[in-house]
Amino acid sequence: MTVKDMTKDPANLTMRVTAELAAPVERVWQLWADPRQLERWWGPPTYPATVVDHDLSPGGKVTYFMTGPEGETFHGWWHVLAVDAPRSLSVEDGFADEHGVPNDEMPTTTMSVELTADGDRTQMVMTSTFESQEDMDRLAEMGMEDGLREAMSQMDAILAD
Repeated sequence: MTVKDMTKDPANLTMRVTAELAAPVERVWQLWADPRQLERWWGPPTYPATVVDHDLSPGGKVTYFMTGPEGETFHGWWHVLAVDAPRSLSVEDGFADEHGVPNDEMPTTTMSVELTADGDRTQMVMTSTFESQEDMDRLAEMGMEDGLREAMSQMDAILAD
C-alpha cells in the first residue's frame, strides 16, 4: 500500500499523509501534472474523478467531479497557490456545485504536497490545513481519511504502467 502514515494534529489543524512510491520524483510529479493520470487516482475506486479544468500554475485552477456508484456527482475545485515542479504544490481545495461554483457552506483546506527523492523511490507528504477544528471534524466525518487512503492506494498501479 502506498500510504505509510496518516497523522492528525488537532492543535495545528493539520492532517499529514506520508506515502512512499516506487518511482523517481519526476515520474511521481506526473500523477499531479497530467490530468488523465490525476483522474485515475484522485477519487476513491468507487468514486472515480473526471478532471474538467487543469491549470497547474500559480493562480490557476483545477476543477473536477467524482461520480459515485449510483451515478451521483460530487464537484470540487483547487485554486493553485504555488508550484515548484517537480518538487512541491500548494492549493486551496474546496467543494463546488454542479456548475463548478465554490460551495461556501462547505469547508475548504489548504493542501500542500512535497515530493522528496529517496534513491529510486519518492516520499510524498501531503498536508491538509483546516480553517477550524469544526471543519477538520466535519471532513473527517465525511470520510476524508479513508477516501484519501483508498484514492492514493491506486498510485502504484499507475506508476507501474
